[in-house]
Amino acid sequence: MSKLEHTVASEQAGLRIDKLLSDIQEDVSRSQAQSWIKDDLVTVNGTKVKNKYTVQEGDAIEWSIPEPEEMKIEAENIPLEIIYEDADIAVVNKPRGMVVHPSNGHQSGTMVHALLYHLKDLSGINGTMRPGIVHRIDKDTSGLLVVAKHDKAHQKLTDMLKEHDIERKYRAIVHGVIDHEFGTIEAPIGRDKNDRQKMAVVENGKPAVTHFEVLERFEEFTYLECKLETGRTHQIRVHMQYIGYPLAGDPKYGPRRTLDIDGQALHAAVLGFNHPISGEWMHFEASVPTVFQDELDKLKFNA
Repeated sequence: MSKLEHTVASEQAGLRIDKLLSDIQEDVSRSQAQSWIKDDLVTVNGTKVKNKYTVQEGDAIEWSIPEPEEMKIEAENIPLEIIYEDADIAVVNKPRGMVVHPSNGHQSGTMVHALLYHLKDLSGINGTMRPGIVHRIDKDTSGLLVVAKHDKAHQKLTDMLKEHDIERKYRAIVHGVIDHEFGTIEAPIGRDKNDRQKMAVVENGKPAVTHFEVLERFEEFTYLECKLETGRTHQIRVHMQYIGYPLAGDPKYGPRRTLDIDGQALHAAVLGFNHPISGEWMHFEASVPTVFQDELDKLKFNA
């Protein structure tokens, strides 16, 4: 169990203790902080407090983070479209609705569970929870992901991602009609200060760049190709909302009245990279899933 300390600054005075803890650690939700407080893992000036405690400037806060419980990941016979495989890597076309790796809320049925069944080897750099996982896409985003079968391939692919040497193009349907053909959104992304479950364009966020091209326009929607230069959490979803064209069907960042698609209309359609071992250029494409194509066909019919 690790112990952390923090002294409350003047601009933080007046916050509830649970809100402050979630602000300090961006990967910690407010509910998680509340559970620590309930379990007497948090003290202020040496005294245990309740969730509703309001911090004051100069308060000395100490909290202990329990070690995460190691979950045993077992292979599951789940259908998985593996469109390419060799001794070093595999490329998977992930379906909508599938979570990439296990977490506290998803302890079965993930892509990792399926990979363990279908592939003999997976890299171990990301530990037992994320074997082989080099990059991720959201649960309701479909499309292409490259998986590493050993650590050498994994490290090389990770380095290519950092250097922006992997081509990633997405198809997206957004609300509104974009009148120009091309665009680039360069805006930093970080945790939304008002909602820790969301990301947002924030002043001190991590650099993020998205390029887009209009493929087709409809009466109230636009069909786009988006190219990622960086890979921040929810990047395309956040950037398109930021410029006023949120993704259709997006439950977090889009309007309630939208297309009948049950999740954001976003698909990782193109993946290109130099093979991490041979250096050969690899290029893969995957068509949008049926539910996505159905909505496109309806838009075209009503245009």
